[in-house]
Amino acid sequence: MEDLTVELFGVKFKNPVWVASGTFGYGLEAMELYDISKLGAVVTKGISLKPRKGNEPPRIVETPCGMLNSIGLQNPGVEGFLKDIYPRIKDVDTHFIVNVFGETEEEYVEVCVALEDADKVVAYELNVSCPNVKKGGIAFGHDLGVLGSLVENIKKRVRKPLLVKLSPNVTDITEFAEVCIDAGADALVLINTLMGMRINLRRERPELSTVTGGLSGPAILPIAIRMVWQTYERFGDKVPIIGVGGITTHEDALEHIYAGASAVQIGTANFYDPFAPLKVLEGIEEFMKERGVKSFRELVGKAHRSVLE
Repeated sequence: MEDLTVELFGVKFKNPVWVASGTFGYGLEAMELYDISKLGAVVTKGISLKPRKGNEPPRIVETPCGMLNSIGLQNPGVEGFLKDIYPRIKDVDTHFIVNVFGETEEEYVEVCVALEDADKVVAYELNVSCPNVKKGGIAFGHDLGVLGSLVENIKKRVRKPLLVKLSPNVTDITEFAEVCIDAGADALVLINTLMGMRINLRRERPELSTVTGGLSGPAILPIAIRMVWQTYERFGDKVPIIGVGGITTHEDALEHIYAGASAVQIGTANFYDPFAPLKVLEGIEEFMKERGVKSFRELVGKAHRSVLE
């Protein structure tokens, strides 16, 4: 039998196929369609300290080979999550990773600390694409010093592993990866959405109420793979990389894995095919059978080794 298990930052996952934050809610809707315990992990929609209503519509628009979104991080807040959502997921037989964000460093810390006793939550994924209100609105993930301080201070306060989801809207993503590693991050998630916009010619105005939004979907696959490759090339022996961006098929997922990802997250594909994660998982397993690969771990970073041969 093919072994799809993977152990990362001290946690054993039944397989490397996860779902990405903001594309799967908290798993509740998908439970009505299939057994989500088949997934390696569920990364929840972002959680903040206080509830957020999100942005005014329109806040999502289709694009060629993808979509733009500007949801505005709508969520019930960490207390609402623990009271109303957590009891409904705590018995699901898979791991949950909570995506965390804040407007200040202190808010990030408070959310993580509030989740420390929630056993079903095995790790935190930091969304560092949020604006830092104390630093003039620049995103946490766009300032090396601010990013390093954020990761270091959260690590001082929590026991659970800390994953950092890096923004691709920077000149050199490996510089930001290095800062996170030096500050104690347990894993890196590459990549978050790219900034983009569309204009409605009939209405003669931007499609989104916020003008710009995050681009995701198949269009960003080559960019995500390139950034996974570059980061693995420099730091593959230091922390695991979780690949996300443009994955709709098992072939897409395997490109991430060959580039250096130890696990992958399925995102935008969930909107038009809720079964996409299961199809990707089945495809990876079939690929391993065809190639005679017994352990999934043999595939991680394989393209790097092929280049050296």
